[in-house]
Amino acid sequence: MRLQGKTILVTAAGQGIGRASAIACAREGADVVATDLRADLLESLAREAPTLRTHVLDVRDDAAVRALAAQLPPLDGLFNCAGFVHEGSILQCDEAAWDFSFDLNVKGAYRVTRAVLPAMLDKLDRTRGTAAILNMASMASSVKGFPNRFAYGATKAAVIGMTKALAADYVTRGLRCNALCPGTVDTPSLRGRIASAADPAAAEKAFIARQPMGRLATVDDITPQVVYLLSDESRFVSGQAVLVDGGVTI
Repeated sequence: MRLQGKTILVTAAGQGIGRASAIACAREGADVVATDLRADLLESLAREAPTLRTHVLDVRDDAAVRALAAQLPPLDGLFNCAGFVHEGSILQCDEAAWDFSFDLNVKGAYRVTRAVLPAMLDKLDRTRGTAAILNMASMASSVKGFPNRFAYGATKAAVIGMTKALAADYVTRGLRCNALCPGTVDTPSLRGRIASAADPAAAEKAFIARQPMGRLATVDDITPQVVYLLSDESRFVSGQAVLVDGGVTI
């Protein structure tokens, strides 16, 4: 039980990587608080993993984020998973799309982290223990540029910068912070983008073709890294953008 005794908050836990990560952390003994914008997805999650605690949460709502943080015990781990993939170049990205992407992908993680961090640090100061924050970034970021990922790549690059700043600020107090940078993962979000393409079959082939391993990642390819980065096994890892991309950035 690699996360036994740890309280871990996972955002966007209703589906995809967030859901699989919440379940994986619970299986490793963590007391998992799973949040999502959609109550129906949380109800389904609770049926599958009844030991989880679930809360409806919009990470864009600062008051709701602070209210939830006030109810929680000090966290040992936080996975900021909430995010949105905007498709298009700068010419397809108006200010509303740009602002929405930053509000969810960057400010969402900022809001949650800022709300839970004081209690985390207080616990660390009292116990001289360790804690971990994991932020969802992407291989499409400062790591590598991709066509039609203008706003998405910019936000995920910002997440990596925020991660490194947090790691630098609190490394001496026992808090680690890393960013997860997945490749193309077969999730409901990806399936939605494929279905909305002019030629869904061609879109799926294109997503697969950019993966040197010749397939899309599954959520089960990603969750072992999530568990590792939230566990004490990664106690000497901080400030890193960790790629799980099937070889795209070789």
